[in-house]
Amino acid sequence: MTTEVSFRAVPGPGFAAGCTVSTWVHAGALAPPVAYVLIGHAPPRRPGETAETVEDGLMGMVDAMNLRPATERVPIVGARLLIRGPFVALDYGHPAFVMRLPTPGDAWRRHVTAGRPACVTIGLDPVPPGAGPDMVEQYLERVVATNRAYMGATTLRTR
Repeated sequence: MTTEVSFRAVPGPGFAAGCTVSTWVHAGALAPPVAYVLIGHAPPRRPGETAETVEDGLMGMVDAMNLRPATERVPIVGARLLIRGPFVALDYGHPAFVMRLPTPGDAWRRHVTAGRPACVTIGLDPVPPGAGPDMVEQYLERVVATNRAYMGATTLRTR
């Protein structure tokens, strides 16, 4: 019996710049707070871009960061967050580039700099630009329920 293994290419900075990124801290009643980074992509809009090429790019990031389906146990994927002054970035697996994250809130930054985990989530369905918290919550519910979300736990890289 052979198991088919596929590895998709890690997308370059042009693709990463076209991703939509949201950050927040969820403080559940029964669980400790967790910082989140949600990465998605707007519907295809550039020349030559299709739903398939966008999904391949996102899956290249999934492969490079060793993320797993959101319905499985969330794996620890290593220290991938970088904070340098006001800038926050994610090592998404590219050998030469990182993905700059939009400026997170103070609670998110405090959480991560205290050494607590952040959950990186990649959703494969298009994320509407400018989606607010309610739309993001609905989006996450949908992509998790349809097995189109991948997650991994990461922390701040100290060097």
